[in-house]
Amino acid sequence: MGQNFVMEKYMFKKMSKRDFIAASAALTGSLLISKTAMGSTKYEILMLNKDPDNSKNKMIFSPSLLKVQVGDEVSFIPTDKGHNSAIIKGMLPAGAEKWKGKINKQVDVVFDTPGFYGYQCTPHANMGMIGLIVVEGDGMLDNLEEAKSVNTATNLSTAAGRKRLIASILI
Repeated sequence: MGQNFVMEKYMFKKMSKRDFIAASAALTGSLLISKTAMGSTKYEILMLNKDPDNSKNKMIFSPSLLKVQVGDEVSFIPTDKGHNSAIIKGMLPAGAEKWKGKINKQVDVVFDTPGFYGYQCTPHANMGMIGLIVVEGDGMLDNLEEAKSVNTATNLSTAAGRKRLIASILI
């Protein structure tokens, strides 16, 4: 009798249609949220006065080239003072959101559109402090030619800036 009591106590009871739909919706929603949370990756890009591996390289983003997937997030970290991260005009896929961080402030960007994103440190762009994020996915090459043509822009007027940008795009 004791065993039957335990079995009856823990047996499933019949659910109404309304309860079943509500439970199914709750389970589906929690699975979608979990997949989204687990499906994206967070990256960090450091804003530095000098390269820790080569002190001859000044005013850099580390890494300066990053490949990510749609939905991934990148945090630009002001490791050294005096830096920001801002999109370079002409180096943004159609429909993507621009960003311009404040000096000495972290900027977090979620990438929802495939393509090439060129970015710079506004006060140090003339010293070649630029970087490139490639978001992989369908249509990622749509803004490649436009991004390549930016090397003549005034904000990339230094030889160092042009070399870094061209090398990043060609990799």
